[in-house]
Amino acid sequence: MNQTTQNLPATDKNLEAMRQFAEQYAKRTGTYFCADLGVTAVVIEGLAKHKEDLGSPLCPCRHYEDKAAEAKAAYWNCPCVPMRERKECHCMLFLTPDNDFAGDQQQITFEQIRATTNPA
Repeated sequence: MNQTTQNLPATDKNLEAMRQFAEQYAKRTGTYFCADLGVTAVVIEGLAKHKEDLGSPLCPCRHYEDKAAEAKAAYWNCPCVPMRERKECHCMLFLTPDNDFAGDQQQITFEQIRATTNPA
């Protein structure tokens, strides 16, 4: 990972791509974003940054010894295997309706994400 880009926000292009993916995936799977959309915003930003830095939307909510190797292995690339197989999202991005933290939203705006992750 390039040290000069490590702490910069995700590009608009990647952030918008991950936002659209998250909305479409939530609708397709019948899952919902966290009741606290700040959680949703931070996770989408993390996915977008990993897409930029690693070439894959590696789960931003886990610790990895070697992020590049994990991204290449694809197990934790969003949607990760536990999400695809059992609807278990460690990041709380995609929550089943019976989850205590699930909200009622399957949409979030680009502006909501930026306001949370990159306040002026």
